[in-house]
Amino acid sequence: MSLATYEAHRYVVPLREGGSLPAVLDTEGGLFVTKFRGAGQGARALIAELIVGGLAERLGLPIPEVALILLDDGFGRAEPDPEIQDILNGSRGLNVGLRYLDGAFGFDPLAVGDLVAPDLAAAIVWLDALTTNIDRTLRNPNLLWWGDDARLWLIDHGAALYFHHDWPSMTPERAQAPFVPIREHVLLPHASDLHVADARLAPLLTPEMIASVLDPIPAALLMYAPEGRTPPFAKAEANREAYRAVLTARLEAPRSWVADAEQARLALADRPTVPLAYRR
Repeated sequence: MSLATYEAHRYVVPLREGGSLPAVLDTEGGLFVTKFRGAGQGARALIAELIVGGLAERLGLPIPEVALILLDDGFGRAEPDPEIQDILNGSRGLNVGLRYLDGAFGFDPLAVGDLVAPDLAAAIVWLDALTTNIDRTLRNPNLLWWGDDARLWLIDHGAALYFHHDWPSMTPERAQAPFVPIREHVLLPHASDLHVADARLAPLLTPEMIASVLDPIPAALLMYAPEGRTPPFAKAEANREAYRAVLTARLEAPRSWVADAEQARLALADRPTVPLAYRR
């Protein structure tokens, strides 16, 4: 399965709430929220977007279209902000975007109620535990309500797969380890049984399905390294194989990270409800 590539025509607006200063770009394929290879988080944040987005799509979870966004050599030269100009200058070529959801509403953790189906919440928690996504918390949910049916959409996975920032320490044992930060997941209190979600979702991620996510990732992203540094692997295929090995290891049974997440869910369910104090 190939990734769509769209050429960017116009810089619309920066999204300054993002740590890597993403932006809405107008492309030949429409508006995309784009993350830049030249931003502080670098190409690995873009690779995480491609991998987690691809896995979410294959699991049937609601995620905006993920695409490659091409910046030509002249893009953004009239941009007056020097910080933005520096990012664009370092991002010529391929970047990664998620289709812009016009009119979407931010997710309010305090007003969830029964709006999120427990099975959907469990599936999202399961995906984030699989991909070690540290960034779907009360403080930063990375979820949007959008569409006529007000569906919940997953966005912003640049902080997932954090192990790829330290490949030398990634042992098979570490690849299979529980994901402790899942205990802070914003949807964990709303999720149904994670073992049930695991039985439904894990069989979907076959070796062929994982390959369909990893194989389209461009070598230019896998081999990218900031000036003065070297890529983590000598060849793009070796880097691709490293991601494949970690995902395969995490999907091997028994999956201790599922049991750990379910234990955390049950602990939340057993916690007594604390009533909100009235304001005076």
